Amino acid sequence: MSSGWNASHVTPDGAAWLASAGTYPRSTLALWEERPDAPIVLPCGAVFDVVSAPSMFGRRMLDRLWDDGAGSGPVAEFRGRMLLFAAPGTAQRLPALLEWEEWGAHGRDGGETGRTGAVPPLLCHGTGDAVTIPAPTESTSPARSGCRWLVAPDTRQPWLPGPEVLLWAAVRAARSAVRISIFPPADQGAKVYDVSRRR
Repeated sequence: MSSGWNASHVTPDGAAWLASAGTYPRSTLALWEERPDAPIVLPCGAVFDVVSAPSMFGRRMLDRLWDDGAGSGPVAEFRGRMLLFAAPGTAQRLPALLEWEEWGAHGRDGGETGRTGAVPPLLCHGTGDAVTIPAPTESTSPARSGCRWLVAPDTRQPWLPGPEVLLWAAVRAARSAVRISIFPPADQGAKVYDVSRRR
């Protein structure tokens, strides 16, 4: 785990910020007071967007953000996915930036060649979407393992990365996962000849 990550509980100010995304913030806070280990569904788009990445790739993105960048906003792990909280509008803009940079799921040519496919599909949740987030406190229940905060919100106005910052992190995470070879890639359409029998 990167030394910059803050794997702590959500503070009361952080809980108030999360609850402010919902239609009834006081009801959300009351629910958490009654059941502090209960995950909850919150709408995206007004207070925050969420970019959901497969767990391993999300961890590489988080490493890039903390080791080489400005850090991250709140980050949670939920059911094998990393939930990176982002500035409102990120969910709409990030997929277009990935496509423009040819790092999207299918790139400009629609194929899976070159650097295309190196960034796994990122689920971008914005206006009209909702996400399930972990409870403000760590659950001791084994059934809820993998449901926790890696970077817990601790203020009423946390810094949230925008689409350009998450694009940068995704591209660097993809590059760090690519093996470097001194040999050029094989031409799939080329004929192969066995020259080992030459005399």
